[in-house]
Amino acid sequence: MRKAQARRASPGKAETRAERNIRWVEEKLRVPEGRNVGKPLRLAPFMKDDFRAIYDNPHGTRRAIISRGRKNAKTTESAMILLLHLCGPEMRPNSQLFSAAQSRDQAAILFALAAKMVRLSPELSAYVNVRDTAKQLHCAELGTLYRALSADASTAYGLSPVLIVHDELGQVKGPKSELYEALETATAAQDEPLSIVISTQAPTEADLLSVLIDDAMTGADPRTVLRFQTAAMELDPFSEEAIRAANPAFDEFMNKAEVLAMAADAKRMPSRQPEYENLVLNRRVEAQAPFIARPIWLANTGDGLADFKGLPVYGGLDLSETNDLTALVLVAPDAGVWHVRPTFWLPAEGLRDRSRKDRVPYDTWASQGHLTTVPGRSIDYEWVAYRLREVFDLYDVRSIAFDRWNFKHLKPWLEKAGFTEEELARFVEFGQGFVSMSPALRELEASLLNEKIAHGAHPVLTMCAANAVVQTDPAGNRKLSKSRSRGRIDGMVALAMAMATAATHSEAPPFDPADWIASYA
Repeated sequence: MRKAQARRASPGKAETRAERNIRWVEEKLRVPEGRNVGKPLRLAPFMKDDFRAIYDNPHGTRRAIISRGRKNAKTTESAMILLLHLCGPEMRPNSQLFSAAQSRDQAAILFALAAKMVRLSPELSAYVNVRDTAKQLHCAELGTLYRALSADASTAYGLSPVLIVHDELGQVKGPKSELYEALETATAAQDEPLSIVISTQAPTEADLLSVLIDDAMTGADPRTVLRFQTAAMELDPFSEEAIRAANPAFDEFMNKAEVLAMAADAKRMPSRQPEYENLVLNRRVEAQAPFIARPIWLANTGDGLADFKGLPVYGGLDLSETNDLTALVLVAPDAGVWHVRPTFWLPAEGLRDRSRKDRVPYDTWASQGHLTTVPGRSIDYEWVAYRLREVFDLYDVRSIAFDRWNFKHLKPWLEKAGFTEEELARFVEFGQGFVSMSPALRELEASLLNEKIAHGAHPVLTMCAANAVVQTDPAGNRKLSKSRSRGRIDGMVALAMAMATAATHSEAPPFDPADWIASYA
């Protein structure tokens, strides 16, 4: 064992930690499966770069995120890293190592690859015990233990890992995972723990892996290493250039014919394109395409006006059940751009449980002021009424479009808040069916395509935008579908109503046919 861990110095130059680990992998491990099974492992150049980024980081690495398309040997690379820390030069005596997956099947894949590598290595198999039923690898001589865990977070409590491999974290829907949180917090007792996140991209920016990648891209924490390959959105998704951008193994060991056939299938059958873009091109694309693509939404972030005083203001009010998300979205035109100011309400009681259930950080958003919590288990419409009173007192409100559902319960509170008959007349009933929503979506879509919206990246509204999916009738009319969407869309419903009532009741920015044609070019 000591010989296996000894550092070998080349003449005149000390061997780096990454070089030592690369050498150990290529000397001790064998290809676990496929046409080259049993032959010595040879790391592809991009894998060596991964090792250098992780192990030669001058700041030390706390977390490494590796994200690229499928069939780039990500799970095989994870198995190499596990063995490096179980019985190789990264080993720490009496340490615990874990891999975490969202399903038992996925957990079994990583364990099986690591077990095959052990069994194919005469040296490793002599002192590493493979426990197939328990999905464990144990080195009694060193006291090291590796366990493969699946999505039951309760199994992660009471552990103290020095290494965690989060396999295919992109499968987690929403920004939270109990298993991920349980394992990450379990490292607190260790010196220099290491977490490896290795996965294709999650479908939306609201998902946990997307949150981690976006944070890593800021460079705020130099101890976080990001190895990220994706096909830029401007690339033709069916071109070899796009495929190569997300798949560094394309010219190394991938089955090119199979990958190109997948591209051809996706081009021929559009229903397969979202899955192809997500899994092969490593793009953030949902299998069911959202109403507005993420790049378009981001292009409309804008700075947003801090104050709507002196401007005509229009609104959309989506009144939910009293125990659900309620949304008021105001819009005001300035210099040809529609500025957006949303307000959201949720009951305070049970907020953390709701966050866990929806996999959305409502509690964090509430503490940051992006979400108003109402005392109790339900939303008292008095809160909504008095917020509307504030809005009418502050701004020149021309019209508020509302969903007729539950408005009868709000109206008495509006009257109690001091709304006059003239003010109540500015509340305009707005249907949620195809007839009303189709032109509303057309208005909102045109503004977004022409970058005439400034939503300010409000996180709750952005979540709603990512979740929003349209339903189409035989005549081609569209509406936002709450039943088909993957999460809350109330904010987008309110925004669509606000833009529709603005178009109907305002002196909106003049329609420019050239802009409209350009948006579809």
